[in-house]
Amino acid sequence: MYRMVVRELGGPEALEAEALESLFPSTGQVVIAVEAIGCNFFDTLITKGMYQVRPELPFAPGGEVAGRVQAIGDGVEGVAVGDRVTALLRYGGFASHIVAPQERVFLMPDGIGFQEAAAMGIVYQTSQLALERRAGLKPGETLLVHAAAGGVGLAAVQLGVAMGAHVIGTAGTRDKLALIHEHGADHAINYRQEDWVARVKELTDDRGADVIYDSVGGKTFELSSKCVAFEGRILIIGFASGQIPNAAMNRVMVKNYALLGLHWGLYFEKDPRALHHSQAAIDRFYEQGKLNPLVSATYPLKEAPKALEALAARKTTGKIVLIP
Repeated sequence: MYRMVVRELGGPEALEAEALESLFPSTGQVVIAVEAIGCNFFDTLITKGMYQVRPELPFAPGGEVAGRVQAIGDGVEGVAVGDRVTALLRYGGFASHIVAPQERVFLMPDGIGFQEAAAMGIVYQTSQLALERRAGLKPGETLLVHAAAGGVGLAAVQLGVAMGAHVIGTAGTRDKLALIHEHGADHAINYRQEDWVARVKELTDDRGADVIYDSVGGKTFELSSKCVAFEGRILIIGFASGQIPNAAMNRVMVKNYALLGLHWGLYFEKDPRALHHSQAAIDRFYEQGKLNPLVSATYPLKEAPKALEALAARKTTGKIVLIP
């Protein structure tokens, strides 16, 4: 039993292996023997002390795992020893075994593998909550997804298609554009070679996109405000560019569009039922064959620094998964 910990905030390269003692659940807790761990962009930030969650040192990064229930504490209902589950955590998932509160544990749908399940955790819940609950995406509306070949972007593409939207995705290479098409997008735009604002207007008969899914920030957000539709919605998902933009509020007023933030983790504190509703919707789409989580690479858990460095360099598509 072991985990990968940060002892000093030095980025992914500061991760090192540490032995774990046996874990025992307290009331309302579940012990999981981990089979697969999903990597997310915020895992790179938390190792540098640049994420909104700042654990005391030493700590293990990692927000999503898939595995089997090894033990349950008093008061736990709905899961049993041996069940295949995912757990969505604040941090601590880069480990061979973890303890999680029951409210953060979800049964895996039938037929899904551990690697796929680990890849379908946070990014799919983030996208489902953003598109359905926050933006109210309707069938027939146009959805523009930035960084559409990445983990969270590809989840948004697939869910947008499943919800009946016309989906446009942006990416920066030919391979990524092809991947976006493969996962159901109607159009894919190379933001490095095209004026994507003009292209979105062209594709929507100058109306603009009804919903824009922005996990990039910076200049991407500023330009998105130029191609959002009347009464459109721009979803603020993250700032992968490293730049947090300022909104021109006069433009928000004049164009009648809305800015909607999505902090996925806050739902565990404010409305955990929303997350279980979201997961149920995701599971239904998966069972209907409408979702196809992409695991683009796997690494041994002890090679987590290499995996996170690839993620931070934006050299990946879909999800990277670690195997203990």
